[in-house]
Amino acid sequence: MKKIMFCGGGSAGHVIPNMALCDQLKDSYSISYIGTEGIERDICRSHGVEFYSFEGAKLKRGKIVENLSLPRKIKLSVKQCSEILEKVKPDLLFCKGGYVSYPPATAAAKLGIPVLTHESDLSLGLANRMIAKKCRRVLTAFPSTALKIKNGVYTGSPLRRELFGRDRIMAKRHFNCDLRPTILVLGGGSGSKIINDCVRDCLPSLCRDYNVLHICGKGNSVYADIKGYRQIEFSDDMGEIYACADYAVSRCGANAASELIALRIPTLFIPLENAATRGDQLDNAMYFYERGLCRILREGVLSPAALRQSIDELIADKQLKKALKDNVFKRGNERIIQEIKCALNEPLY
Repeated sequence: MKKIMFCGGGSAGHVIPNMALCDQLKDSYSISYIGTEGIERDICRSHGVEFYSFEGAKLKRGKIVENLSLPRKIKLSVKQCSEILEKVKPDLLFCKGGYVSYPPATAAAKLGIPVLTHESDLSLGLANRMIAKKCRRVLTAFPSTALKIKNGVYTGSPLRRELFGRDRIMAKRHFNCDLRPTILVLGGGSGSKIINDCVRDCLPSLCRDYNVLHICGKGNSVYADIKGYRQIEFSDDMGEIYACADYAVSRCGANAASELIALRIPTLFIPLENAATRGDQLDNAMYFYERGLCRILREGVLSPAALRQSIDELIADKQLKKALKDNVFKRGNERIIQEIKCALNEPLY
């Protein structure tokens, strides 16, 4: 049985898509994962995926002094990854981007192990830009991204099967949602304070008209005894969460955006915009907005009043609902698995 090692981490957005692929491949291949002692370790353990860890080294944007030791740390990380790869001897390394991918990809290329990477955002992240030349293919979630890379291939995003076909009535009953429309609020994996605060300031008004299901991030829940409001810090079953949602308010990380669009949930995106980001969330949001598939509220003008008005406009937007209904947004899993088989020199069918 051939061995595939996955890598990528630092945030759930780099790990969950890998798990979607691991779940499909685990019956035909020996699957393992290499990452840091971060969220990727916990997610792999919950999925029963064999995990190997190394010490990661992350670039901190705008922190010159803190980055001075980065070359030394990266060198150590690459050495640790080389030792792990020589021990496991995978036939392929599949990367999902993020700073966690760079050391394993560098080590694998030096050892002659084929490398594939996947980019979920419209623009290539720093790690994927650095490892692109070491890869057989750079797989992309957006068609235009692949055109900008010599070895780019458009595949779409890997999405979990369990997100689709869920029982809507049972999900609404589980979360005590009544017959009114339900607004799902997502602030990203760790929760967005500015979104959390604005939503809570709007609650008395919002909950007169709607149910609000709020994924607020670990450690971010507060006491709020308001009929129609349910807050959850984190959920392992996003399929049940999405099944409740008639509308959504969300950051525009690539994975959440892809899931919301694929599930045809009318969404108001509030992209993350600050000095610590390269602007990828705004790029993602604009891509969907230009195709009539979402609405956008910029973080710079976000306020309780602006949020409430934008939600009302989202719910009244019939053209958006029609565009989502007509849009074909396929899971990229099968196309990605074809590329994995090609890299392993296996027949496609």
